[in-house]
Amino acid sequence: MKVITLNLNGIRAAHRKGLLPWLYRQKADVICFQETRSQFHQLDDELVRPRGYHAYFNDAKKKGYSGTAIYARRQPDRIHDRLGWDWADAEGRYLQADFGNVSVISLYMPSGTSGDERQEVKYDFMDRFMPLLRKFRRQRRHYIICGDWNIAHKTIDLKNWRSNQKNSGFLPEERAWMDQLFDEVGLVDAFRIVNQKEDQYTWWSNRGRAWDKNVGWRIDYQVVTPSLKDRVRRASIYRDERFSDHAPLTIEYDLDLPV
Repeated sequence: MKVITLNLNGIRAAHRKGLLPWLYRQKADVICFQETRSQFHQLDDELVRPRGYHAYFNDAKKKGYSGTAIYARRQPDRIHDRLGWDWADAEGRYLQADFGNVSVISLYMPSGTSGDERQEVKYDFMDRFMPLLRKFRRQRRHYIICGDWNIAHKTIDLKNWRSNQKNSGFLPEERAWMDQLFDEVGLVDAFRIVNQKEDQYTWWSNRGRAWDKNVGWRIDYQVVTPSLKDRVRRASIYRDERFSDHAPLTIEYDLDLPV
């Protein structure tokens, strides 16, 4: 089972940069997108009906903002697009597709980089989301939570960690939350199961030639329930083309997409 996650920073912009030809070559089973930044009615037919895939969207009510999507090779049994707290649902930050005993989620965690008010919104999301993550851990289903979590967990996960300790995305409270997620709740950072190397990043600032110098952050994850820990086979970050300020993260699991 091959799963890709990518923050698009605008699905229409990524489409103009050649997203779909690359995506078709990957032959992934499920693709999770974040920050689609569009309304369904604004999309080209090829984005709404991608060749060989069923497409699902959870748009933000605000135009040009946030939003999640999932492309799936087979039609899911169920789609869930509500977390249950109004402001997050209005921003289209969650989309879940169920296939048999496997659930794949596209998650777009809020960013706090624009100021204190949005950082408080991010903390509110984290506080509300943790009980749901605990619930996933207790269930017998396999969960793959893909997305832009907007937090670099450890110093290995961003280049300039010393100068970013007071910046959103690497704050002590955020990192402690990730510690809790992995160490206490018991969910698993799938990428680090198979890749422990440094300089493995998924997002780069558009300033200061960060992409060229690989001065990045690893803030995009596939977080899985422990039942999948031993089923992670390969992981890769694609950098040969650039569709967004994020890079696609692909992980392959020793698991068949249930039919």
